[in-house]
Amino acid sequence: MTEPPESRLTLFAALAANLGIAVAKFVAAAFTGSSAMLTEGFHSVVDSLNQILLLYGQKRSERPPDDHHPLGYGRELYFWSFVVAILIFATGAGLSIYEGVLHILDPEPIRSPLINYVVLAVALLLEGASWLIAVREFGNARGDLGWWAAIRRSKDPPSFIVLFEDSAAMFGLLVAGVGITLSLQTGDARWDGVASIVIGLALAAVALALARESKDLLIGEPADPALEAAVRSAIDRRPEVSGINEITTIHIGPRNIFLGLSVDFVDRVPVGRVEAMIAEAETELRQRWPSIRAIYIKPQAAPAAGKP
Repeated sequence: MTEPPESRLTLFAALAANLGIAVAKFVAAAFTGSSAMLTEGFHSVVDSLNQILLLYGQKRSERPPDDHHPLGYGRELYFWSFVVAILIFATGAGLSIYEGVLHILDPEPIRSPLINYVVLAVALLLEGASWLIAVREFGNARGDLGWWAAIRRSKDPPSFIVLFEDSAAMFGLLVAGVGITLSLQTGDARWDGVASIVIGLALAAVALALARESKDLLIGEPADPALEAAVRSAIDRRPEVSGINEITTIHIGPRNIFLGLSVDFVDRVPVGRVEAMIAEAETELRQRWPSIRAIYIKPQAAPAAGKP
């Protein structure tokens, strides 16, 4: 996967769409009494809050290193991404299922269904526009990888969180439309509540997938294997180096990588030349891969044969 794209455009597009959609859904729910429409309104509010939190996390993660955080604040974005996953599960999925159960136990006939259909159509258009932007931005970054493989490898949570949210939102709008239609056709308003529960279960599945990805990033994921191989080659080709014992990389932000190298130097190379070569190598690595922010190169003899 290529360097992560700047995902602010995706977030702002999703935020603008969700704020407008949320207002329309709540107005429609008030006029029609639709549980599925009310659920979709909560969904849009949660999505809007999520985008605000991700924008906040992006801003906070860009702060430079200081004495308290010598490697920078990049992982703060991963923390807020995990918070977003919890919000989707607790607020979006929880409220949707709760409203659905209430509507099944105490069904309320749908009034003015035309309003519901108009709002659903407008919401689908807006969500679709936001979804297309998210797909385009993420598609540009994934390269030759499949979609799921690219999501697993991505180190930029906003890019795939918005993609998940918009996909779930479009699914929810379709389910809400089916629930309203079944309620009208059968005369049984409980179908509207069933639609709310289905929407809630879909949001719960999305939340669990996002929580898993955010958890892995918080714990620490390595850089792309292709980058590790290129770094190994760049160091190993130097005449002063006889071999690379170990290479360790970890993402401490979407565009912030820590690199650690254990390097075996040729025995006859003077200490002064080793120091100069380390400085040269660090400069080269930062120029070729700007995302490598922190570099630690440790001279270390290769382990003897047969020893770990």
